[in-house]
Amino acid sequence: MWRDIRALPPYPATIAFSVTTSPTKPKSSKPDSAKANSTGANPPDSVPLLDLHRQYEQVRAEVLAAVGRVCASQHYILGPEVEAFERELADFCGTHDAVGCSSGTDALWLALAAAGVQAGDQVLTTPFSFFASASAIVRVGARPVFTDIEASTFNLDATQVGSFLRASQRDKLRALLPVHLYGQCADMDRFQIIADEFHLSLIEDAAQAIGASWHGHRAGSMGVSAAFSFYPTKNLSAYGDAGLVTTNNPEMAEHMRRLRNHGSPRRYLHEEVGWNTRLDAMQAAVLSVKLKYVEGWNEARRQCAARYDRLFAAAGLTSTGGQPENAAPVQLPQPSAHAYHVFHQYVIRAYRRDELREFLTARKIGTEIYYPIPLHLQPCFVYLGYREGDLPEAERAAKEVLALPMFPELTEAEQRRVVESIADFYC
Repeated sequence: MWRDIRALPPYPATIAFSVTTSPTKPKSSKPDSAKANSTGANPPDSVPLLDLHRQYEQVRAEVLAAVGRVCASQHYILGPEVEAFERELADFCGTHDAVGCSSGTDALWLALAAAGVQAGDQVLTTPFSFFASASAIVRVGARPVFTDIEASTFNLDATQVGSFLRASQRDKLRALLPVHLYGQCADMDRFQIIADEFHLSLIEDAAQAIGASWHGHRAGSMGVSAAFSFYPTKNLSAYGDAGLVTTNNPEMAEHMRRLRNHGSPRRYLHEEVGWNTRLDAMQAAVLSVKLKYVEGWNEARRQCAARYDRLFAAAGLTSTGGQPENAAPVQLPQPSAHAYHVFHQYVIRAYRRDELREFLTARKIGTEIYYPIPLHLQPCFVYLGYREGDLPEAERAAKEVLALPMFPELTEAEQRRVVESIADFYC
């Protein structure tokens, strides 16, 4: 039933890298595409979900120089390196301010707290995301409220959000927190309309979406604020935990700078109880180096995604609808026409997902499930009163999604190995 792709001619291996403009342009911030596709390559019988070593080899000299600069300065927490990175990231996103912090989770907390969300309030978000999207709401003392997702994009469904709000009294709802899942922006036009109608703060969870855009507007520039994560697996990644919040509101930015430093605008003066969530200079220096490359890396991810699409189609494995027994077994990602998708993950829906994953693991092909339990069914949120069946699209996605190897240096040979193995499983 499935066509053999082994005999198909190879696709062009060219990858176009672009560079982020910066005030001080280095000698060359373009990775060597040939080197990027060969350095650190694994044996042909295995494919990693992610290989950070290949990226490190591209930027190694610059990173080590940046780390050495920080060590020589002896300024390790906040300071000039952090301030420089904040300016660069704000310029990249097209915002007035950026506030660095110690993780993407803390970035969400800072964004919510600075927006005035507090104990007794409610925040509406997606049930299909990493745990921090909901735990940050609880951390400010508020209550998460969930509505279902779009089947096509896995993002929060604006139609359902609007219907839910118009059908119920939500006097305690203070904020709307859509997540740009897997690197694709949620429908921010419609969410802004809803936020305006119900007088809500619109906050972006952009943890997976650095460089993504919606109708040409960069992730991080469309809400009152946006939270980013630079966890080591992200498209722009630190060598440890790091996060940041962007905003166009100078007052919110100053508030977040106090909150990240124990509520202190200056040493030993505490205007409120904040938190210790400062960004260290070492991570900021590394991120400044890598920011120059992120647009090229994102474009390489997009080309890898397009190649997956072609390989799956050539193998006859793809489906665009549901999963009846006689349908093709794989549904590919469906980018919105209005989105610039940066493919933090390449996630398929797969028939017999768990069996397929075991099969690929046996063939030394890395995969992951993002996410196996939707947030409304997590044991810690039983007090919210949700039951299985309440949010069926999120629950169905949790049973079907499978993330395949995706990183800028992924080779065509490795992608062919992945798709051939999936074809073998369904034969």
